Amino acid sequence: MMPKAAVQQKNGSYAIVPQLTAGLVTPEILRRIATVAERYQIPVLKLTGAARIALVGIKEADVDRVWEDLGLPPAPAVGNCVRSVKVCPGTAACTYALQDSLGLGMKLEERYLGAAVPGKFKIGVSGCPRNCAEAWVKDFGVFGKKTGFTVVLGGSAGTTPRLAKVFAAGLSGEEVIALCGRVLAVYGTHGKERESFGALVERLGMEEMRRLTG
Repeated sequence: MMPKAAVQQKNGSYAIVPQLTAGLVTPEILRRIATVAERYQIPVLKLTGAARIALVGIKEADVDRVWEDLGLPPAPAVGNCVRSVKVCPGTAACTYALQDSLGLGMKLEERYLGAAVPGKFKIGVSGCPRNCAEAWVKDFGVFGKKTGFTVVLGGSAGTTPRLAKVFAAGLSGEEVIALCGRVLAVYGTHGKERESFGALVERLGMEEMRRLTG
């Protein structure tokens, strides 16, 4: 039986991905990860595209003990759900930022991470149009402008690459959070099993998406 919250690798070992909210870490968390990696002789620590740290090459017998020693929750790295919220530093640190992407991204993650939908769903939140969090290739992308947040839908960097399309602009953070909930509800109601969100947007069209989320 496959250990919980672990992904089997080609060589029979396992990988796990702890959740790091908005990609934020502390010295204590980094020390804990390093200590566990040394204790269990984990050969690979890999920064992921979702700004997490994957621990790769864990022996099956060690997986549960690794999780216990880490004391961190698992990230939703597989399955049909909201997989990740990638966030840039925003106004907390970046001179180019126009909006608080970090604060918004943390709220979106708290509200929706792991929510069940027909396929995998990724969110990106950037503080300015430079888009360091890659909003244009996320299912639900957000970036800041002087007038508020712009939301783009239906992007993907996967096997069928597509750029997202502008859906709404000039939104407050709370309006973005509410809109994301309505978008996920539409996906849950109208998406076919394992249909990507981008494919759903193309099938329904943007005007119908606006009507359904209105």
